[in-house]
Amino acid sequence: MKVVLAATLFASASAFVPSNAPKFGTSLNLKQDFLEYTPYHDHSQVKVNTYKNKAPFTGKVVSTKRIVGPQATGETCHIIIDHNGDFPYIEGQSWGVIPPGVREKDGKPHSVRLYSIASSRYGDDMTGKTGSLCVRRATYWCPELKADDPAKKGICSNFLCDTQPGDEVVMTGPAGKVMLMPEEDPATDYIMVATGTGIAPFRGFVRRLFAEDTPAAEVYKGQAWLFLGVANSDALLYDDEFQLAKEQYPENFRLDYALSREQENKNGGKMYIQDKVEEYSDEIFQKLENGAHMYFCGLKGMMPGIQDMLAGVCEAKGMDYNEFIKGLKKKGQWHVEVY
Repeated sequence: MKVVLAATLFASASAFVPSNAPKFGTSLNLKQDFLEYTPYHDHSQVKVNTYKNKAPFTGKVVSTKRIVGPQATGETCHIIIDHNGDFPYIEGQSWGVIPPGVREKDGKPHSVRLYSIASSRYGDDMTGKTGSLCVRRATYWCPELKADDPAKKGICSNFLCDTQPGDEVVMTGPAGKVMLMPEEDPATDYIMVATGTGIAPFRGFVRRLFAEDTPAAEVYKGQAWLFLGVANSDALLYDDEFQLAKEQYPENFRLDYALSREQENKNGGKMYIQDKVEEYSDEIFQKLENGAHMYFCGLKGMMPGIQDMLAGVCEAKGMDYNEFIKGLKKKGQWHVEVY
């Protein structure tokens, strides 16, 4: 069954690659086990900051594709970058990107921008030679001009969303160990909460557990539960991949969306990510008490609502919220990467 899902998701990923892109071999007829540690769940060897600002890596764009519909609030692109196997990373890590040019104010090079990697370590083509980014184009709407002000657009996000196949991307990293999956116990539940492009690391998780023939996928018997908050249906990211995983592995993968402009919360207001998570507060709390790991990636504005929700559950159970969260952090069950 996993081979069927892998083949289908590879076809989906291939849709991101234009016909004139550099050709890569595919390892679909092989197991995805050639980039594993020994044992596969040992994170002590995970590399960080292999490439730094003063000695960065230069990758080449394979493809850049808009991945949201016409009614989405803004433009989000999926960018596949060829690193030729020379820039190893694992799921949950980030790449730094240094946009070309210099800052207008002082003529110095632009600073590094961090982006969560949106693919597994094997890449969308499963060769281990590419990695992907999920980037929303940052723009500023000027009420006086009644148009986007080009002087205030995001330097790096616009550079990435405008790239063409063959363009070079100067990169640093990989960065971070906060968002890694603890894979030693294959029964571990993962609760993943994302807004917008914060979906990136969780796409890597889902591909590793349900699309690829990895050692982790072979033994996984827990439940991975994904929450994604976006404005509307056109703004959903990688929905085809997630729906396929849900169809193929209904006992191991759950999926819930919060569409703020299409759904209402229990009070009749807009459905934000914290409202959707609150609907399952007791179940989530129980999973956390049983050892589940909870991840947050995206806009930091979601965190107060999440924290208030858990505080309410703790109060109802006669528990101290601060001590509860402190315990989760001490046991490594609480993973936050917000901006």
